[in-house]
Amino acid sequence: MGRIKTGLVKRISRSLLERYPNLFTTDYEKNKQVVSRIVAVDSKKLKGQIAGYVTHLVRLKIQKSGGE
Repeated sequence: MGRIKTGLVKRISRSLLERYPNLFTTDYEKNKQVVSRIVAVDSKKLKGQIAGYVTHLVRLKIQKSGGE
């Protein structure tokens, strides 16, 4: 079991997925690079948390649609 993400991480992640749905994949490393280009946050930890939650949301979306 993992940690529960803060509301800030969830809010930013959802808004990024709404604005840029085609930029994110199920690959955490690629998502981390995309987040660091888009989001103006200095904290490396926060960027990693956002990228991780975005990856989680993308995987859930694919699983719901019956893909992969």
